[in-house]
Amino acid sequence: MASTPPEDGSHPTVEAASTTEGLPVAPSMAPAMQYVHLGSRPTLMDRRAVLIILLATLLGIASGFIAEFLRWLINVVTNISFFGRFSSLNIMPGEAVPHLGLWVIPIPVIGGIIVGFMARYGSKAIRGHGIPEAMEMVLTNESRILPRVTWLKPLSAAFAIGTGGPFGAEGPIIATGGALGSVIGQVVSTTTDERKTLLAAGAAAGMAATFGSPVSAVLLAVELLLFEFRPRSLIPTAMAAAAATAVRIWLTGNADPVFKMVQNIAVPSAWALTSYIIIGGLIGILATFVTRAVYWFEDGFEHIPVHWMWWPAIGGIVVGVIGYFVPRTLGVGYNNITDTLNTKFTLEVIALLVGAKFLSWAIALGSGTSGGTLAPLFTIGGGVGLLMGAGGSALFPHAGIDPRVAALVGMASIFAGSARAMLASVVFAFETTLQPLGLLPLLGGCAMSYFVSCVLMRNTIMTEKIARRGVRVPAEYAPDYLDMVSVKEAASKDVTALRDNQTIEEVRAFLASRSSQANHQGFPVVGEKGQVIGVVNRRSLLDPAANPTASISSLLRRPPVVVYDDVSLREAADHMLRHDVGRLPVISRAKPGMLVGIITRSDVLAAHRRRLRDAFDPAPPTVSIPFVGRR
Repeated sequence: MASTPPEDGSHPTVEAASTTEGLPVAPSMAPAMQYVHLGSRPTLMDRRAVLIILLATLLGIASGFIAEFLRWLINVVTNISFFGRFSSLNIMPGEAVPHLGLWVIPIPVIGGIIVGFMARYGSKAIRGHGIPEAMEMVLTNESRILPRVTWLKPLSAAFAIGTGGPFGAEGPIIATGGALGSVIGQVVSTTTDERKTLLAAGAAAGMAATFGSPVSAVLLAVELLLFEFRPRSLIPTAMAAAAATAVRIWLTGNADPVFKMVQNIAVPSAWALTSYIIIGGLIGILATFVTRAVYWFEDGFEHIPVHWMWWPAIGGIVVGVIGYFVPRTLGVGYNNITDTLNTKFTLEVIALLVGAKFLSWAIALGSGTSGGTLAPLFTIGGGVGLLMGAGGSALFPHAGIDPRVAALVGMASIFAGSARAMLASVVFAFETTLQPLGLLPLLGGCAMSYFVSCVLMRNTIMTEKIARRGVRVPAEYAPDYLDMVSVKEAASKDVTALRDNQTIEEVRAFLASRSSQANHQGFPVVGEKGQVIGVVNRRSLLDPAANPTASISSLLRRPPVVVYDDVSLREAADHMLRHDVGRLPVISRAKPGMLVGIITRSDVLAAHRRRLRDAFDPAPPTVSIPFVGRR
């Protein structure tokens, strides 16, 4: 039988029982309140969060050095493969085509063979462009990535890109940073949420170190990896991205934008802005086509009757042949993006480059080799945007359409549509060009591309692969509805309570009456003054082994598990799970210990009815607007 807490408040757990960072309002309730276990109302950050921030900052510094090392390694492999020299000079592989001739074709094939062997005998996780694999680890494997991926991924990417692969270096760097964050989270004792934060922080640091774009890197992590927006994950990710960018500036000594535009953008007119939004919508259709094409090629490789280890080599043949005829498709191609934004290509050249780059990249990526998607997508989107802008300018010369802005909108919109990372795309285009007057066209174009993509396809270029494996990827991030509803709103106020001095026989007679009040599965038990002292369920009351003449209090096995009326339903639901109970007596802070209601699992589920109504049931018009001019 549970004893009533002493009236003098002398119980040793008085302070521990508090849920308001101090003594309970009524110290006599301390022994009962210790079972509430809602804890003190914490601030948004605590000591654990500080530790994660420190780890994320160190991770960002490390990722900055790793990114610079991978760029150096890609340059070394490129120089050895195409020029036969050991050098870290940043040079485009296509420059070797005039003196190598047809010998340029086998080089990507050799790179594909190396990647295939590394994937088969090292880890299959190095295949692909990195972000989908990181997403899968977040969603299915508690953000645990094999430690060997931290060195296999950059090494395989260096061989794939250095031998002419039409990929960006950002994907492998993002994947490597994420893998390093995951490993740190496995070495240090962390929760699954903390490990996810470190993985996302490492990924953001990798992107920031590649492009010098810390803000868009954080947004990318939020939109594609964190699936949430809260201080505990946002601040570590931001610190990691900032630290990585600082390392990049320190190592390179260059703070200029990656895709520097020679001339500044003018303020767009209303007609020009409308044109850019239309271009964004058309690029959204292109993003859908590109996404489906990539997975169409991937499905095609599945039907090739050879082991998947050889697929990258087969894709390398296509890369080499296309690279022979269009040398600019070989390698990372960041210069192509810069030249497109500065309109240094003729329309014929840009059309050829876009078509060839798309074919080379889509087939190579479908083969399962290692490389990033951002640079190829930016090349394709920027080129198509430039073509659309030039065409619109020729057809409507008075609209004020700037082909360079159209290229910028195309570059960002294709990523916004294919990856559904709209905010990251807008801010990325700004950070990598530092053109503030481009923000409005970017916002309109990316929003329209995002809209078209959502209408035309369910999954994205980042999620299609893992969705096919049965992984459910969150597409919308909304606050937990239960966290916005208080227990006071959802709890039943008309509570059937039993007195502690009632006998079991009396209560059984009450249950046998089959009244509506007797149909509950559990009943709170109150003392003489109405204070909650426990909960008893129907099974215990009807147990044949129970002594009919004994009081109800003899059936109580533990002090009550209760909840305050001003906490959220999320806290109440967590409380039920933590203590494995289906109902909680509700008490008030104003009158501690006094029963004011009861909350059950059914009440928690019933709260979602309002959410469903708000989302799917349109309300009839409640305001009428009088017709202007009517007498």
